[in-house]
Amino acid sequence: MNSASKHVCVIGAGPSGLVTARELRKEGHNVVVLEQKHDVGGQWLYDPNVEDEDPLGKGLFLKVHSSVYASLRTASPREIMGFTDFPFIVKKEEEGGGDSRRYPSHTEVLAYLRDFCEWFGLRVLIRFNTRVEYVGMLNYNDGSGGGCGDGFENLKWIVRSVLEEKKFDDDRRVVGLPASSEEVFDAVVVASGHYAQPRLPDIKGMDEWKRKQMHSHIYRIPQPFKNEVVVVVGNSQSGQDISMELSKVAKEVYLSAKDPSNVTEGLSKVLAKSNNLHLHPMIQSIHEDGRVLFINGQWIIADTIIYATGYSYSFPFLDTKGVVKVDDNVVGPLYEHTFPPLLAPSLSFVGIPQRLIGFPFFESQAKWIAQLLAGKNHLPSVEQMMRSIQELYELRDSSHIPKHHTHLVCFEYCDRYAEFSDSLALEEWRKDLMRSSLVGYLSDLENFRDSYEHDQELLQLAYNSFHFTHFRI
Repeated sequence: MNSASKHVCVIGAGPSGLVTARELRKEGHNVVVLEQKHDVGGQWLYDPNVEDEDPLGKGLFLKVHSSVYASLRTASPREIMGFTDFPFIVKKEEEGGGDSRRYPSHTEVLAYLRDFCEWFGLRVLIRFNTRVEYVGMLNYNDGSGGGCGDGFENLKWIVRSVLEEKKFDDDRRVVGLPASSEEVFDAVVVASGHYAQPRLPDIKGMDEWKRKQMHSHIYRIPQPFKNEVVVVVGNSQSGQDISMELSKVAKEVYLSAKDPSNVTEGLSKVLAKSNNLHLHPMIQSIHEDGRVLFINGQWIIADTIIYATGYSYSFPFLDTKGVVKVDDNVVGPLYEHTFPPLLAPSLSFVGIPQRLIGFPFFESQAKWIAQLLAGKNHLPSVEQMMRSIQELYELRDSSHIPKHHTHLVCFEYCDRYAEFSDSLALEEWRKDLMRSSLVGYLSDLENFRDSYEHDQELLQLAYNSFHFTHFRI
């Protein structure tokens, strides 16, 4: 281990955690990945067992992490999703086969992540079935006893975790399980994702509603809703997907959108051909007798309400003495959505930004973090980083962007990270395929995942690129 090597804890073995572990190890760091589930994948590790979860996903530590439903397919084509040195290709039958579609199921993505983990030998770094309960500053000085500066110099982190796996002796008795363990690290990378903690609307009557209501976090299959009247709240991609799927088995499905006058051409086509899928405005109130009253005065009697209203950033294990907070779904202050200036680079977050090309972006973030911890790169001063964050907030406000959309960025933002870590920028063919995918989603919601003849030239460019030609699984 070289003198610049750090003992680093990565929280989560989803795509962001896996690539972070890989990049940290490349730079010579000693890496430990803590993963609460039994396998890699994070959100992509489908979990059908949701019976014991709170329907609305309330509580700090949820039993179910994945929000993936059984029929989910990616919203992006596989060609753009792969890490830079590990293309997401269709596997041959002799290699195990799988889902060959360009917009594959969650099962295929999980298989890709498992392959990535095995190819780069990352499994030995991961402690599975290990839930992180507490992450805090070991040598933080609040100033009450004197000492250095602002209390954040030369930080180390204490991580307390619980092994949840049960081991049995020959008589099936639980043996050899400590209640918890503690370990000290030089740095912590939070890569726990942001699609697990439900974000709920504030609707009058929610607490009194006696019928079924749930967040889409625990929606898995449509069969339980057969012949029901279902209201789906939220016109996001998942809300639309779930509504279309439910309309095949439910009696009636009402999709409640913030602005029903501003719907995509693709959704309009779906609504026009459906006899039992209806678009409504926001809900004004819900009532004990089953009535759902919309803001336009219309109402219906519903059996179930599903809230497809997104997710909140949540780090219940993290204690930063108030330095990092989540306020109206903004994690901050974070320099370039990654580093809290006062705690950088010993604390960082991977995967906070949304609406970009995820896996390559996580890789760029991971490279930057690994190089900074190795001393090969340097951050601006705390003052400069705080000023940059303030400028971002001011631009957001002057552009009338809602505060809770602070972490929504353009996928071209990936290029900025390439500059930070002196790595390659996002290939133009990836950007063009992403734009093509967005056009397809907006214009042909029902079929865009299976209609892509217009992408042939772009696909030829992609398959002839270094990304695909330099490596084969």
